[in-house]
Amino acid sequence: MISEQAKQRMRELAERYPVPRSAIMPSLHIAQEAEGYVSAEGLQAVAEVLRLTVHDVESVASFYTMYYPHPKGKKVIKVCTSISCYLRNCDALMAHIEQRLGIKAGETTSDGRYTLMGVECIAACSSAPALQVNDEFVENVTFASADALIDELDRELNAQSSENYSEGAQR
Repeated sequence: MISEQAKQRMRELAERYPVPRSAIMPSLHIAQEAEGYVSAEGLQAVAEVLRLTVHDVESVASFYTMYYPHPKGKKVIKVCTSISCYLRNCDALMAHIEQRLGIKAGETTSDGRYTLMGVECIAACSSAPALQVNDEFVENVTFASADALIDELDRELNAQSSENYSEGAQR
């Protein structure tokens, strides 16, 4: 749900620009922050506040990989698929990660822990193949380093789950 407070933040942003349309991207961030992804309601709210069509807003949201059209996992793994990474076997790396996580690119694991995406150029061409985990770069990725990374992420997520469980039990 997009609150009136979120809409007010969008209005205030729009006032900073000579043309309200220029506030689409930061307004989309506000909508995504409110719901965890950019929902149809989020697109509508941005369109209303900026006096644009939903199509105008959706064309921006669908172009950039930083806006999620569906709920995402706690860890979003973005594998670069541009030419430099492709020449260094990013397609095989993607297949390896898909198999490891049990999902295809564009999907989220059933437990909501991981979302896997193929993305165009993350500007790490000199150290291909590369990926990002929640926007942090991992470069020169091999099958072994991808497995080690997922193992590390699993430990981190398990620790967070344990902490959340302990906090809940103490209440």
